[in-house]
Amino acid sequence: MKDSKQDLNEALKKISATSLGWNFDNSYTRLPKAFFVKQKPTPVKAPHIVLFNQPLAATLGLNAEAILEDEASLAFSGNTIPVGAEPIAQAYAGHQFGHLNMLGDGRAILLGEHLTPEANRYDIQLKGAGVTAYSRRGDGRAALGPMLREYIISEAMHALGIPTTRSLAVVTTGESVYRDSILPGAILTRVASSHIRVGTFQFAASHDDPEIIRTLADYTLNRHFPECIGTENKYLSLLNAVIDHQAKLIAQWMQVGFIHGVMNTDNMSICGESIDFGPCAFMDSYDPATVFSSIDQQGRYAFGNQPPIAQWNLTRFAETLLPLIHQDVEEAIRLAEKALRAFADKYQQYWLAGMRAKLGLFTEAPDDLALVEELLSCMKKNRMDYTNTFRGLSSSLNANAPTAAQGNIDTPDFITWQQQWNKRLSSQTKSLDDAIALMLKTNPAVIPRNHQVEAALSAAESGDFTVQEKLLEVLSQPFKEDASRASYRMPPLPTAMPYKTFCGT
Repeated sequence: MKDSKQDLNEALKKISATSLGWNFDNSYTRLPKAFFVKQKPTPVKAPHIVLFNQPLAATLGLNAEAILEDEASLAFSGNTIPVGAEPIAQAYAGHQFGHLNMLGDGRAILLGEHLTPEANRYDIQLKGAGVTAYSRRGDGRAALGPMLREYIISEAMHALGIPTTRSLAVVTTGESVYRDSILPGAILTRVASSHIRVGTFQFAASHDDPEIIRTLADYTLNRHFPECIGTENKYLSLLNAVIDHQAKLIAQWMQVGFIHGVMNTDNMSICGESIDFGPCAFMDSYDPATVFSSIDQQGRYAFGNQPPIAQWNLTRFAETLLPLIHQDVEEAIRLAEKALRAFADKYQQYWLAGMRAKLGLFTEAPDDLALVEELLSCMKKNRMDYTNTFRGLSSSLNANAPTAAQGNIDTPDFITWQQQWNKRLSSQTKSLDDAIALMLKTNPAVIPRNHQVEAALSAAESGDFTVQEKLLEVLSQPFKEDASRASYRMPPLPTAMPYKTFCGT
């Protein structure tokens, strides 16, 4: 009996390594060896798949229907290595709360780069896959709760139309993880356009060899920004492109009330995707000073600080490119500073365009910025819910909308603002129905409310995944509104203790 079970396990390993339909082409391993170490995942005791993202699997061109549960558990735990994979841990640096450290994948292993049938390239990474050369005395493992949180938040961001890494699967390991308490272990399969970070360039720059930086920059240009290659100064073009991507991304975060929580330079993706959902959260009552992260004691990464922190991080990126931008140091600095100064204007343009859409405005007017700022000031003063207020604005224009969706609109200063807004709406050639339609597809009805995420995680840690499954279903259609979803729109009840999120490491 023992021999037959061993034979079955070996057969499953061979099947699971091939049947998903992976198509690996691992370009990152062709970079200098300083950028990574070869590293296989550490096998786990009893892997069991608890979440699998069928729509994402279809996008990747995987043969998800052909794989059995046991095979999937082996494949997404790292107990089997897919054919064509070349597992590595990536090296990078990072300014963590302003202090530079040499880092690397301490608990994540990149299996390789999968090419879809459309030739789109994606990193496939196992997070929580065991000790690596960069673990720094860590155990290389992840607890179930943080991996489920990343799955929920990353998929919610995708549904909101915000560039993001995504989650393909979560596997429990059958092993415990020791943090402040004993927690069930898990491994997340993360899908990303790449894991090249600002911190990756900082790591390259630490070698004090322009050719190493040039190699990484050329690789990044070819992989993410080929349109920059033929320009007069392709490295300056790279800096401008990354600045533009980040300005747009941060504006989108701000428009939905998302707080990343730990915007270190190792958590800023070069290609402009949201990445590393540790102590992140969505804001309830509007306040630019909102902080949820337990480790952000000084509010460095507060909601309102995210745009200037992005510019600070981009300055660190620009510093690494100076030897490539121009041979003359002073001229390189001048060109880089000019590019960086454009961030604020780019961000403002993206942000204001998004806020106009949230208010049903199709045209531009000189007083639009003041109109938005007056609304935000009113929301802060009256502790109005960020998501529900914007969603409720469309209801206030629609006599047939349910009153429950209208939000807090009865304060005197809000009524004064609303009169100004109605006047602005009337100046457009588009109809009121057009404005309502724009608002309904711009302002989400539901977001991953922190208390609902916590309820889903708590239930899952007790073995009940139905709460999370329902939450994921609702979040997959954030602009849909009906009576069955009403509870997901409710802000948390007032409590004595402010909500806190934790890194998970």
